[in-house]
Amino acid sequence: MPAAEAAPPMDEAQRRRARAAERQRAAAELKKARAAHRRGRVRQTRREESAREHRAAMLTMILTLGLLIAAVAVTGGMIAASMRTRPVTLAAPLHVYPVAQTTPGQCPTGTQGISAQAGTGPTCYHLNQGIAIRQVADLRVQRARGGNGYDVAVTLRTADRKAFAQLTRAMVGRDLAFVVRERLVTAPRVEMPINDGKVAITGPQTRADADRIIRELRGR
Repeated sequence: MPAAEAAPPMDEAQRRRARAAERQRAAAELKKARAAHRRGRVRQTRREESAREHRAAMLTMILTLGLLIAAVAVTGGMIAASMRTRPVTLAAPLHVYPVAQTTPGQCPTGTQGISAQAGTGPTCYHLNQGIAIRQVADLRVQRARGGNGYDVAVTLRTADRKAFAQLTRAMVGRDLAFVVRERLVTAPRVEMPINDGKVAITGPQTRADADRIIRELRGR
């Protein structure tokens, strides 16, 4: 069997060309690898930018939603506060008089008092100088304590609270007459001074009676 012929040795020029070709291949592969790396970095950068934009959009939406909720809450609170503080002007003043004494029967002509029906029959309530309330902060019907009958709950304005507090302090253990349109609504006994302006006009036995007092005060 004939022996394989050995490849002829490369001369110096061939070796230089081989080395050059090898460098070119290495450079091409390096360039290709760098290009792939750059493309990967571009894709990664784009993904990061997209994620940042998404987070920024979400944050903006959350902040906008929070501002809207806060604005609605503030506006609602302002409206509610305005409704609470807007005074109710009474069509007929609510007069509050200290009761000096009561006598059976109708009040004689010229008497500073008012006639009304009491448990013992017609009664004259002799009245001293009192106060007239023409505006209130709130006016509503509520169930009486114990659930028997109804009260007309009146919240006085700051301007009237001091005068009413002074009147109740002076009348502890005595009666006050609440009068609307020359009609005695109730004459409760003052158990303690009322300093907070929360007044309950007691007496109505039915919701209709309490609503009638509200209509008389509001004028509708």
